[in-house]
Amino acid sequence: MLVIDTTGMTRGVAPLLMGYKLFDPEIEIAGVILNQVATPRQEEKLRAAVDDYTGLPVFGALPRAPAAIVKERHLGLTTPGDADGPDARIAAIRDMIEAHVDVDGLIALAGAARPIAPVAAERRRIAADLRIGVAMDEAFCFYYRDDLETLERLGATIVPFSPLRDARLPDVDGLFIGGGFPETHIAALSANKSLRADIAKAAAGGMPVHAECGGLMYLSRSIAFNGESGAMVGAIAAEAVMRDRPQGRGLVVLAENREPAAATVPAHEFHYARLENLDPGVRFAWRVRRGDGIDGSHDGIVAGNVVASFAHFRDTSKCHWAHDFVDTVRREKLNRTAGGAGIRKTGR
Repeated sequence: MLVIDTTGMTRGVAPLLMGYKLFDPEIEIAGVILNQVATPRQEEKLRAAVDDYTGLPVFGALPRAPAAIVKERHLGLTTPGDADGPDARIAAIRDMIEAHVDVDGLIALAGAARPIAPVAAERRRIAADLRIGVAMDEAFCFYYRDDLETLERLGATIVPFSPLRDARLPDVDGLFIGGGFPETHIAALSANKSLRADIAKAAAGGMPVHAECGGLMYLSRSIAFNGESGAMVGAIAAEAVMRDRPQGRGLVVLAENREPAAATVPAHEFHYARLENLDPGVRFAWRVRRGDGIDGSHDGIVAGNVVASFAHFRDTSKCHWAHDFVDTVRREKLNRTAGGAGIRKTGR
């Protein structure tokens, strides 16, 4: 089902739709929904053009509705935690769809679709023996659900905590601080001194920490954005400064920063921030084969058992970051339980 923004269009919708039909013959376009239709007169002309020139059925025409718009900001759509009244907006979208789209026709069409081949999933679970704290609030909200499920399957209990509101770090064996928008919550994050101190102490004491993008920024000494600056955790010796344009955007290819060169790992990045006043003696986990990373050539700052990058990873057959992280957390927990017996290997 192709949804077309028809702003400023009438008959010009026809060649656009024909282009989509011919572009990839493996994709079957079964129908069209016209979006952002300004007037009944425009809808009439659009429907006539689609019917006369394309042969595609129109399943609906959605009018312009400010109450249904999901606003954008510097990294895309506004997230639910920062949105003003998402429930009301979702209700407005639902009502609009019911009034202007042939929902019954959509359901019938979906029933005729080809079946999707099942994907084999690894079902074996390890009994939970670890507690991994995951930063979850309006400032840190970018996570892949299946990555969190993988952590759980490997024996981790997910312990959510809020860098905005929780005064103390929960009792955990490791930390995962994902992406989000810490730059729009500088004052609140900076004001939470007790939690920042707890995280800094835990990182300095060898607790494994996996941080991505917003998490890297939070672990730095400070964040600056739109004339505002605030102190952060300080586990990474640098300042995160937001720029006017993206500093890294798109797919990245990384290789372990060692010799001989290891297999490459796919990931992605999308950040307006740069790290400034970076310690010249910093250790990096990755070489950047494609993308920008932290300095154009490297990504993944290593500080003890902290690894913090601008890249976002996803646990797949080509990138077992969750497996590696759980192994590190479990090893460090055993070291602490045994009183530090044996060789302590820091840096994942």
